[in-house]
Amino acid sequence: MSEHFELLDVYKAIFSVIAGLILGFEREMKDKSAGLKTITVICLGSTLFSILSYKLAGEGDPTRIASYIVSGIGFLGAGVIFKEGFNVYGLTTAGIIWIAAAIGMAIGFGEVYMGFTFLAAAIVIINTAKFFTRRMLPQHHNKILKLRISTERFVRKSNILKDIRNIAKEVNEIALEKEEGSITVTLEVYISSKEIENLETYLVENKDLEFFSY
Repeated sequence: MSEHFELLDVYKAIFSVIAGLILGFEREMKDKSAGLKTITVICLGSTLFSILSYKLAGEGDPTRIASYIVSGIGFLGAGVIFKEGFNVYGLTTAGIIWIAAAIGMAIGFGEVYMGFTFLAAAIVIINTAKFFTRRMLPQHHNKILKLRISTERFVRKSNILKDIRNIAKEVNEIALEKEEGSITVTLEVYISSKEIENLETYLVENKDLEFFSY
C-alpha cells in the first residue's frame, strides 16, 4: 500500500460520492446534459486532486494543484452553456458543476462538515429559488416586438424607442425591414409581466404606428 494512502482517504471518497449523487440527482431528474454520473465524477475527481495536492506538495504550496481544478472546471462549465435564439441555457448546470468541484475540494482537504453544509445550502437554493422568485419578484420575459411605421412618420422612430425604453427593462433594436410605404422595426424587449400591459396600452394609443406584433 502506498505510504501516502490512509483509511481516511477512503472515507473522503465515500463522502464525495454521496455529495455528488445528492447534487447530481436533481440534474438527472430534469434530464440535463450534466447529470448524476457527471456531477458525481466531478465531485470525486476534485476530492482526489485535493488529497494529492496537499500530500504530494511536501514543503511547497498545497493549494497549487487544487488551484488548477478551479481553472479546469471553468472550461467544463462553459461547455454546457449554449444560446438558442435570444435565450441562454445551461447556466444552472454550469453553476452546479462549479459547486460540485468546490464541495469535492472541501472534502478532499478534510473539511467534510463545511462541504456538506454548502451542499445543503446549494440544494435549498436549487429547489426553492424559483418558488420565491415567482412569488416575490415580477416575472420578466424576452419578447420580439415588430413595429410598422409609415415612411412619412419614420422620423418619430427615436421617440418611440425612447418611450418603449421608459416602459421596458431593456430594449435592443435588431432589424430594419423596408417595405413599400413603410418600415418595420424589430426589437428585442426584456419586460416584466406588469409592464406588458403598459406597453400594450402605449402601442395601441400611439398614432405613429401602423401595426405592431409580438
